[in-house]
Amino acid sequence: MPDTFRINRRDFLKRTGLAAGVSMAHSASAAGGVSIILSPDDPINSKQPVTRAAKELERSLAARGIGVHHHERIDQAAAGDLCIVVAGANRPLALKILAGAHAHPPAAPEAFALVRGQSAARSVLLACGADARGLVYALLEIADRIHYARQPLKALDVREPVEEKPANPVRSVNRCFQSDVEDKPWYNDRAMWPAYLSMLAAQRFNRFSLTFGLGYDFPRHLRDVYFYFAYPFLVSPAGYNVRAVGLPDKERDRNLAMLRFISDEAAARGLDFQLGLWTHAYQWADSPNANYTIEGLTPENHPAYCRDALALLLETCPSINGVTFRVHGESGIPEGSYSFWKTLFGGVVQAGRPIEINLHAKGIDQPMIDVALATGLPITISPKYWAEHMGLPYQPASIRELEMPHQEKKVGGFFELSSGSRSFMRYSYGDLFKENRPYGIVFRIWPGTQRVLLWGNPAMAAADGRAAGFCGSLGMDLFEPLSFKGRHGSGLPGGRCAYADASLKPAYDWEKFLYTYRVWGRKLYNPAADPYGWQRFLRHEFQAAAPATENALGHASRILRLVTTAHCPSAANNNYWPEIYTNMPIVDATKNHLYSDTPAPKVFGTVSSLDPEFFSRINDFAGELLSGQRGGKYSPLEVAQWLEDLSATAAQHLAEAESKSGNLKSVAFRRMAADVKIQCGLGRFFAWKLRSGVLYALYQQTDNIAALREAIRAYRRARSSWTDFAGPAKGVYMADITYGIESNLRGDWFDRLPQIDDDIADMEKLAEQAEYPAGARNREGERVSRVIGEVLARPKRSSAPSRHSPPILFQPGQPLEINFELEKSGSQPEPSTVVLKYRHVNQAELFRSVEMKAANNLFRASIPGDYTESPYSLQYYFELRSGPTNAWLYPGLGAALSDQPYFIVRRKSKP
Repeated sequence: MPDTFRINRRDFLKRTGLAAGVSMAHSASAAGGVSIILSPDDPINSKQPVTRAAKELERSLAARGIGVHHHERIDQAAAGDLCIVVAGANRPLALKILAGAHAHPPAAPEAFALVRGQSAARSVLLACGADARGLVYALLEIADRIHYARQPLKALDVREPVEEKPANPVRSVNRCFQSDVEDKPWYNDRAMWPAYLSMLAAQRFNRFSLTFGLGYDFPRHLRDVYFYFAYPFLVSPAGYNVRAVGLPDKERDRNLAMLRFISDEAAARGLDFQLGLWTHAYQWADSPNANYTIEGLTPENHPAYCRDALALLLETCPSINGVTFRVHGESGIPEGSYSFWKTLFGGVVQAGRPIEINLHAKGIDQPMIDVALATGLPITISPKYWAEHMGLPYQPASIRELEMPHQEKKVGGFFELSSGSRSFMRYSYGDLFKENRPYGIVFRIWPGTQRVLLWGNPAMAAADGRAAGFCGSLGMDLFEPLSFKGRHGSGLPGGRCAYADASLKPAYDWEKFLYTYRVWGRKLYNPAADPYGWQRFLRHEFQAAAPATENALGHASRILRLVTTAHCPSAANNNYWPEIYTNMPIVDATKNHLYSDTPAPKVFGTVSSLDPEFFSRINDFAGELLSGQRGGKYSPLEVAQWLEDLSATAAQHLAEAESKSGNLKSVAFRRMAADVKIQCGLGRFFAWKLRSGVLYALYQQTDNIAALREAIRAYRRARSSWTDFAGPAKGVYMADITYGIESNLRGDWFDRLPQIDDDIADMEKLAEQAEYPAGARNREGERVSRVIGEVLARPKRSSAPSRHSPPILFQPGQPLEINFELEKSGSQPEPSTVVLKYRHVNQAELFRSVEMKAANNLFRASIPGDYTESPYSLQYYFELRSGPTNAWLYPGLGAALSDQPYFIVRRKSKP
């Protein structure tokens, strides 16, 4: 795979501002100070988030020994001072400076600009915003540059105007309370919250979500229920004698005071505050070990109590401006209970302010949406982005066959919709994307794939930023990496980061992931954000090793996202955790006691991708190899090669970083290096297990012993890769990393070896017992040998120079003409056929295919008018073929696996 993250050291230094001379810095240095100009005539300057951000800037300057003066006008500043003018972008002084610099900052909400200029014979740096939040970002950007610069005054020499606007209106971080043992300390830490929330604002997140009640998927077999049914842990509304048995009133009142403090601190930094109330069950079936029970509720008073408790909560905490509800059966409320939700939403209405109601999308139907819309409040719906995991950075083109609509699905009880007629809403956006919809859509990234290990890939984060605006959606809500730590009552003392090596433990758990927040926040705000925004942080943390560190972590961070997308034995994070993978058997389906939501027989070779439109299953691909009829989907062998290449490249860059980091490696470097090594090992493991799976499928389909023996060799290489990283990881992480009490959600990497060994032993027994059927050696040997050679060789994917410009809009009811042009190339195979594959932006449907008609190098096809007569936009891609064994896709995923592999055409609104 091309090394798309190789950063040239000289370019890195230029980007981080360490190789430039600076005139403004010289003038400020000569005078010894900076003047911050805040005009009282500018109403935006008096906003609390702006005044707080200005103080943050002042603290950054003072911390670097730079004198700071405050003035209301530029002419009050000393002649040699560098003046930082803080203003709304539409104020006269700002307009004058902008005109002099020929700068035209965007007028969009939350946009900002930094522009160098002159005014009143003084050097000026204008920090302006389209609104208060934009101005906050401008001020915090300057503060951040000063903090991380080697020479802080040089950071103020903005040679080219910085002009940015948000790509996504919603950029949210979600923190979950899961464990009284692990989470009470941070919840009640009044020193932690200001630092944490300031960090989020500085990285341009504009929403913080605090989630209660997501500790379990259903109210059975509960242990730790603190904040599970949250109201009794926070409020005591008049007229009800409801309490959490054993919880002192003082502790309940302290919890509420803390919630008000957190929400107020968020608002003070310009962050919206979203409260997640995911459970409304009050009875715990089969839960004798629950640490609290709820008394005082009956089926009759339950809806009214929830309404009044919520109303009191919102009245007491006026900075809460959004509430998230899980509205399917896992909430403890049977699906279809519209009257309950109508009553509960009344508590939001009573607040008397425009509070957003956010509905979790699983199982949602139109009557439920209508109940929410009837409140007259802003309504958003949040589908999952890549099920309960984190896949490649695009919206999946399809969902697994198991979730597709089936007429025979008839389910009653709590899950009548989400397990029945609306099952296609479980793990993605389903049919939500009707144009002119009266609700917003905010995607939510679930914490299933990567929970423990450090993540950071700017190209993927940028693609996530683009995918967050899919078909007019509003943005993304990111569950933090440690969100499910201590879930199901599995919390342990010792810290959420689960380090065995105490020297690696950060003061606050989120500090381990500062780079993750930085890359994701800035790329959700602006997918084209300047690399300087994260590279200055890396330079500060890792010095000369920074460029190699960026490349090492960038490559390693693609590994698990690729694994999840291409091979997903369970869409549920409670089952599948590829980061600390519980082995799925290749051989014996009866030994699979974990992965239930996967096709039968439930073995490795039958597992579906999370996007089966673009990735083939192992057994299906083995059949293609033997038949000589190859499809265009990405194969398990291509995925294996990508994983191997990513691991090798990340390891190479890590070795370079280690050589440049010096003998005294920082704690941040040691944490990063340990996590990259584990991810590299995981990449090599999955690469060889995928190859082993294909070879074993060849054996199953041909009885060829040579294929079986090669499968064993590949599996042994996978095991060796696992042990190579599992040993060193034991000294870094605890032996019991708990994300649940179930064995697959706790333990460490060494715990997983016995199941791997057992599967290899089953394969070896088959080899010992196997014999060639009569005549099979001659009949199959040569053909299968060729295929085995192909499995073990580097796969090749064809391509042809092509051009395609998608239509901007289509007219409903009219045919949509699609053209595809090939460019002449003597070195590439020319396709004999091009197939257009298209579908409404509705995951309950399948893609349709039409072979395009060729005229020289131009291919044409038409999507019929009766198909475009739909409330949905269209998505499509092309499959090209130049022979039975040579097929590929366009536009494809790209070299960095970060491209959107299809085109979108939006629907024209009817007059």
